[in-house]
Amino acid sequence: MALAFFAALAAFPALGANTSVHPASTNSQTKHSTHRRTVSRSRRPRGQQGIESSRVMEIQQALMRVHYLSGEPTGQWDERTKAAMQKYQADQGWQTKLLPDSRALKMLGLGPDYSNAINAKNSSFATPPPSSTTPPEQAAGFVEASGVSTH
Repeated sequence: MALAFFAALAAFPALGANTSVHPASTNSQTKHSTHRRTVSRSRRPRGQQGIESSRVMEIQQALMRVHYLSGEPTGQWDERTKAAMQKYQADQGWQTKLLPDSRALKMLGLGPDYSNAINAKNSSFATPPPSSTTPPEQAAGFVEASGVSTH
């Protein structure tokens, strides 16, 4: 009797329960996940990859002016130029791992050139006059407009 019960139980799903039967695949290839693989492209390097020879010449000449480099400028970012720039930056208290530091270049007189800027004609890039030359009534107006109490 137990055997008949288990045989009936095993036969029941095949006889009409809500089951779905999937036919065997006739395709010899197995289906793969639809997850796409990203194709590895060679990455283009970003940022500055080197220093142009003409710029290296300018840096070497500037380092020579401040007595951190001797000899003739070669235009090559060689070990002696790197060492001179590193020493200059270290003496200023700046980082020495990334070369050259923008502050060091500005200090050497090699900062950005704004002479070709759109608004450069008729402009003065001179340092503004000291605040002591501001007329007292104008200075009082600035203080009043700022809302800062001087008491």
